[in-house]
Amino acid sequence: MVVVDGYDKHAYEPFAVTVDLAVLTLREGALHVLLVQRGQEPHAGRWALPGGFVLPEESAETAARRELAEETGLADVSGLHLEQLRTYSEPGRDPRMRVVSVAFTALLPDAPEARGGGDAARAGWLPYGTAGPLAFDHDRILADAHDRVGARLEHTCLATAFCPPEFTLGELQQVYETVWGTPLDRPNFRRKVLATPGFVEAVPGAARLTGGRGKPAAVYRAGTATALHPPLLRPSREGRAV
Repeated sequence: MVVVDGYDKHAYEPFAVTVDLAVLTLREGALHVLLVQRGQEPHAGRWALPGGFVLPEESAETAARRELAEETGLADVSGLHLEQLRTYSEPGRDPRMRVVSVAFTALLPDAPEARGGGDAARAGWLPYGTAGPLAFDHDRILADAHDRVGARLEHTCLATAFCPPEFTLGELQQVYETVWGTPLDRPNFRRKVLATPGFVEAVPGAARLTGGRGKPAAVYRAGTATALHPPLLRPSREGRAV
């Protein structure tokens, strides 16, 4: 440790740094969030985002992955890419002391089952919006994460990861509608997807009955692109479609 002359580290009030994780997935056509039930005060018994205190020798991301493994059992998750969301630093957000939290988010396909551990009494995937109010300011963090994930669907090909290896455009549209929480105009969605280079590729000779009276739907697979140019924008508040 470098000693700087004239600097007094005790001149400032100490505070803790924590991490919180908002991990979302799609299950049975609905958006789910990974939550833990707190086993101790404060907020004992309430649902919360997984997370905990950053240890002195850890980076925030290292702490996030450790806490995720300890509290939910998700230690080695294929496809999990944690993205730093933002920092939450409002005074009084934790009744124990001044706590600054670095929040992460992720949208995870094929999410494994969770199990409680550490100071979490339980852990599980709950339908989005059904477990609140969450502990601390986790409702705000989760809402911000939901918005970030929705934006990722606008600019990346992430939605195809939540479809079968071969899928119809209707199945792809359902992913967008589930995450965005709004219905989309089918012809407009189809036109935008097929006009975006590398988003999807047609499976030659494949078609699937979808339960309607029309002709069988064409089948597609994920294309080679990773980013969408132009982006596939979600409807505005005025109701304009994709």
